[in-house]
Amino acid sequence: MGVVWVSMRPQGLPEVPAQTAAVARAAFPQGSVAMRARDRLTEVFADEPFSDAFGVRGPPGLSPGVLGLVTVLQFAENLTDRQAAAMAVRAIDWKYAMGMELTDIGFDISVLSRFRARPAEHGMERVLFDRLLEHCKAEGLVAAGGKQRTDSTHVISRTPPM
Repeated sequence: MGVVWVSMRPQGLPEVPAQTAAVARAAFPQGSVAMRARDRLTEVFADEPFSDAFGVRGPPGLSPGVLGLVTVLQFAENLTDRQAAAMAVRAIDWKYAMGMELTDIGFDISVLSRFRARPAEHGMERVLFDRLLEHCKAEGLVAAGGKQRTDSTHVISRTPPM
């Protein structure tokens, strides 16, 4: 397969379709993590900070802001790319968060890995995290001097043969 050029037309999170909003609010009267992320963090998921990683040639791809939101939800729910793509098809609250019609069929799982690779190729791998952290600090959700935790994401281990 050859190179597929995908362009970005900065738009950020699309408006939530009325039917999607009505069904999501009926299904989740108290909201959900995905719905609260959409409602409270919309400005974090703007497309413009990713403009250097996405060109202007080719058909427009999915919004980096939308894919950034999916990535955050994926992390929050500890999902694989395949599971996250499935959530975009079947979960009403994720459709709400992404601003999708209820009948939208979602996206191919390869979109998520390609999305993560584009900013990394341009030295922008921390853009989304930094924007989210700045917003959380401004809202008083995190503060300096609190508890810190580490993970072993970057630790390489050897799995014994079976």
